[in-house]
Amino acid sequence: MITERAPTEAIKSTAEPLKNMQPKALAQSIIDDKVTILESAFNKIYKERMHDIPIINDKIEVRVIGFQQWQNSYLCIMITPWFMNLMLLPGKTENWDEKRETTANTHTFPSGNYQFLVGFEPGIGKYQMCSLFSPMFEFSDNDAAVETAKVAITELMNKENTEEADIDSRQLEAIWNGTEAHPDKIATDPSQDTLTKEQTDNIEAPKPLSEKMQEPISRRRLLRGAIMLDDDEKH
Repeated sequence: MITERAPTEAIKSTAEPLKNMQPKALAQSIIDDKVTILESAFNKIYKERMHDIPIINDKIEVRVIGFQQWQNSYLCIMITPWFMNLMLLPGKTENWDEKRETTANTHTFPSGNYQFLVGFEPGIGKYQMCSLFSPMFEFSDNDAAVETAKVAITELMNKENTEEADIDSRQLEAIWNGTEAHPDKIATDPSQDTLTKEQTDNIEAPKPLSEKMQEPISRRRLLRGAIMLDDDEKH
């Protein structure tokens, strides 16, 4: 079953030194096989268990973006009508059978440390996910979701995006569920008492989504969805 929202029982760090941190070449046949398995499994979940629930955006398709080998694992972005997540799968030399569902593991990428939650799904086995978007109503069509995922997987590997604070999957989920304020909206909201008139006068007008996606994106802005902040910027 999907365990994305379950509480953490333990936090284990698998952070590694920032060396040799580049994706490894992977045979296209392996990529094709893994992508087919993932997309088939999540299409099955969608049709059998998720198709009629309120959080579904039926304009979004199940897609795997950027599948590659990372360290000893496989990495991709998983898009579904109800979430977009970073996803890790065990590589040939890894065995995740002993990893308990709902536990958290920290993984280090060129842009910094990210917390992933362990889950399990028949047909896939154990996997780990870090939430990017959930639900998917920020996206007006499938192309917007795919383009955002492509930006995310690229910027994940950009060491210039490194920030001190770790990305916490549960914090991201809380932001998207509305139980925690989006930090970028707080920083640009003129109604906030902490902003002076001079600060509000200097706030720049929102940029189109297409222009935002061409700019360097910090790790915080990327994984908290800042490029999708403005409701009127959907296309």
